[in-house]
Amino acid sequence: MKKGIHPEYNEITVLMSDGTEVKTRSTMNLKDGVYRTEVDSKNHPFYNDKTKMITSAGRVDKFNKRYGKKS
Repeated sequence: MKKGIHPEYNEITVLMSDGTEVKTRSTMNLKDGVYRTEVDSKNHPFYNDKTKMITSAGRVDKFNKRYGKKS
């Protein structure tokens, strides 16, 4: 590696939203060495099956009932 062109690679602590701490290494420049996350895999709807699926079929049915052809 060339000297003087690479960022510093320091150990940081990642503090999850539930209080869990993970030690890792990063090039992030943090004053206190702690990165606090707001969204992680424990509280994001994509990972915990609390997603609300919005289907367009409901809107299409509503439109057809209101304006569609009468059979």
